[in-house]
Amino acid sequence: MTRTPFGPSLSKKLSPDREGGKPITVTRIPRILSVANQKGGVGKTTTAVNLATALSAIGKQVLLVDLDPQGNATTGLGVKRSDIQTSTYDVIFNEAHVAEGAIRTKVPGLAVLPSSIHLSGAEIELVTTSRREFRLQEALRVPLPYDYVIIDCPPSLSLLTLNALVASDSIVVPLQCEFYALEGLSHLVKTIERVKKTFNPRLDIHGVLLTMYDKRNNLSGMVAQDVREYFGDKVYKTIIPRNIRLSEAPSYGLPAIVYDMRCPGARAYIHLASEVIKRERKILKTSEPLTSAA
Repeated sequence: MTRTPFGPSLSKKLSPDREGGKPITVTRIPRILSVANQKGGVGKTTTAVNLATALSAIGKQVLLVDLDPQGNATTGLGVKRSDIQTSTYDVIFNEAHVAEGAIRTKVPGLAVLPSSIHLSGAEIELVTTSRREFRLQEALRVPLPYDYVIIDCPPSLSLLTLNALVASDSIVVPLQCEFYALEGLSHLVKTIERVKKTFNPRLDIHGVLLTMYDKRNNLSGMVAQDVREYFGDKVYKTIIPRNIRLSEAPSYGLPAIVYDMRCPGARAYIHLASEVIKRERKILKTSEPLTSAA
């Protein structure tokens, strides 16, 4: 068996077909989850990268779509700028097929559709583009060789983020355990409701993820309590702690789960993936078989 970067405890969960790189049969439209919050610095990209990694580690084929012009999810998975030939920009504006741009990462079962510097001007270009809200939906809501598509959104409620919300089944909302993080959350919720009413009736909040939790700080506990009182069961039980290893991992071009699987942050994201799958099974009980991935 080919050695994987996860070590024995996770690699044994991967099937020989996945590790051997055999072709994957396209049988379904993938489940699409956006990781979104208009506030920057809340752990959005860290969540997108490590959730995608953890889902692939438990046997799912996953595509991470980097929709942020900064491209941190792309570089955080070890993809060099020089290796990028087709990006999310080409998929949105040049009608390139997702398969043309998807790059296999060091993580078995995980591919990334990379960002590019051209996305920086995408907001201006989208203004005059036909069906501007549906460009990403038309590219992703087709049969693809993935169980899940995870979209790392820009830190703003822009036309790029709108494209992600229109394309998605659900949204994962990372929320930093600090006071100011709560202020913009109501704005995001209102935006989700407008998108649901106007463009995408299936859209829903998959869960709110508490990030950068510091148990030594009373404020973290107060914020967590307030969020749970407001959102109830929508808040994931998993809490992502402040952890230096989560911050170090991207500089090595690795998800934290690969960089140091034993660190508290990595373990938290593994638990999150398990929780996401459990919620998916409940959601998909009433969904059409075509969209089933869990």
